[in-house]
Amino acid sequence: MQVTVRMETIADCHPIKMNRSLALHTASHGPLYGHLVFNADARALVLLIRSHLTAVDTPTAEKLADQGYAVFAMDLLTTQESQFPDATQNVPKLTQRLIEVLDFARRDPDLEMMPVGIFSTGDTSPAAIRAAAQRDTQIKALACHGGMIDRAGKQSLEFLQAPVLVLSDPEDTLSSASYEHASPYLHVPHELRSLYPAEGPVTQVAAWFSMHLHG
Repeated sequence: MQVTVRMETIADCHPIKMNRSLALHTASHGPLYGHLVFNADARALVLLIRSHLTAVDTPTAEKLADQGYAVFAMDLLTTQESQFPDATQNVPKLTQRLIEVLDFARRDPDLEMMPVGIFSTGDTSPAAIRAAAQRDTQIKALACHGGMIDRAGKQSLEFLQAPVLVLSDPEDTLSSASYEHASPYLHVPHELRSLYPAEGPVTQVAAWFSMHLHG
């Protein structure tokens, strides 16, 4: 996969903060867009994945970066693909895209030595489980905000080596039920937590990664 990178360095009250905009070119359907932000003292990498990034992802990435993480926010669908509602249900394609992003991180000199956690939302959560099961030495922790993790499949759930946190929004009965279906096949630390109304996921995600990502 060809990668185009634009980099800028921002100096503020924190250690030097690096910002890099990336375009990963797929074999078809155009590029995947992403953004990497990290302070010079970041010791772990969080992949913030969505089927298609939205404006809310930028402050989420910045908040996690302020917690001491390098944050790589990445699309898993191209702009063209995101126009089709069923594209977000293609777990094999989303998984393969995520593995390509992981391969890029493993080759990048700024990121290659960092332990990796994945923070997924919604329809990308089954792909996060599958990719983590396939890259069990690279992925150290998972946090899934919603999504039906049982769609990852019994084999991926059983092979998973990374502790997994599932966060459920109020009245999100689908992700809660999916977690209950998946939990008998999980042989790692796992937990379902319900968010309060208007509560964002960042604080709980950062706490989970603090427990499980730095070892």
